[in-house]
Amino acid sequence: MTKFSAAISNDQSIHAALELSKNSWLLAIQVPGRDNPSLHPLKGGDAEGLMTKLDAARQRVAKATGRTPTVALCYEAGYDGFWLARLLEQRGIGCLVMEPASLRVNRRARRVKTDRIDVENILHTLVAWCRGEHHVCSMVVIPSVEEEDLRRSHRERDRLIRERTAHINRIKGLLFGQGIRGINVKAHYKTLTPAELVTADGRPLPERLGREISREIERLAQVQAQIVEIEHERDHPATSCQATERKRHDLLRLKGLGPALSSTLTREVYYRRFANRRQVASYIGITPSAYDSGDGHRSQGISKAGNRRARVAMVEAAWLWLRHQPDSALSQWFHARTQGQKGRIRRIMIVALARKLAIALWRYLETGLIPEGAVVK
Repeated sequence: MTKFSAAISNDQSIHAALELSKNSWLLAIQVPGRDNPSLHPLKGGDAEGLMTKLDAARQRVAKATGRTPTVALCYEAGYDGFWLARLLEQRGIGCLVMEPASLRVNRRARRVKTDRIDVENILHTLVAWCRGEHHVCSMVVIPSVEEEDLRRSHRERDRLIRERTAHINRIKGLLFGQGIRGINVKAHYKTLTPAELVTADGRPLPERLGREISREIERLAQVQAQIVEIEHERDHPATSCQATERKRHDLLRLKGLGPALSSTLTREVYYRRFANRRQVASYIGITPSAYDSGDGHRSQGISKAGNRRARVAMVEAAWLWLRHQPDSALSQWFHARTQGQKGRIRRIMIVALARKLAIALWRYLETGLIPEGAVVK
């Protein structure tokens, strides 16, 4: 987890902001004693050019004040990921990564938007953050290289699952267009031979259609083989993140949480340190968003401002918890409030259950407190 040093808020420190795009960067540097920042266009990905500009600014301030200032730089999380933040930290530059959605912008319908305005907005927000005004935006916790790499397995598996579904649906659609129904493509694709199939009107499959289905089956088989390989890699990782892996094994002890959910939850959520239960729910994005202004009082639903992949996994875990942990206190809480209800009410309450379950699992992993009434394998 990134540590925010108190030295960053020093009045003699240099603040810098970076507006990133694929082809170009725009650097804004605010030095002590100057009202307006200096702007420096850079080529996209030019980390050495960025360091040259920052070192020059640091030398000028050191020459004027007689001591070397600290440098704090901020950019928005996005396409470039965290490699730049790690590089700057290695070079002695304090780097913060801002959550783009938390940055305050002008709400006019036709607001002016340029790279210059954006980078100055980031810079002003960074200065306020370093003064201790942490409500102005949200900063992203920069994961280590090992923690980031550990997520690859379940994320790649999710993409492969969607690709597998697309191939299966394509084969079903091609067969359905010929009146061929009732074939379980997912279970029998290895023995499915297009040349032996007969259409609903008694004809063999057309030649080109048969070859197209055969190629789809080959791609489906390749995707399925990759899914098996990636699941083995997910469940038997070679990693230095031993604490995260211990948490994954602890989740596997609870009935209803299998390898896929335990991997996603520990590597996306519970690898982090949370100060309280509100931070857990906020990170996943399942906290309520109230609208309480004047005479208007209503709930706008959950915020959805957190980790989408973790939110989907937690809601899925809540449904499985009801099925496999029916005697737990959480399941009884859900059934007491949805008794006789169907559809929409149950879907709303399952999100509330997901929030309670996320907090209960966090307490279980941090303190060893098993959720009340839960069955351990």
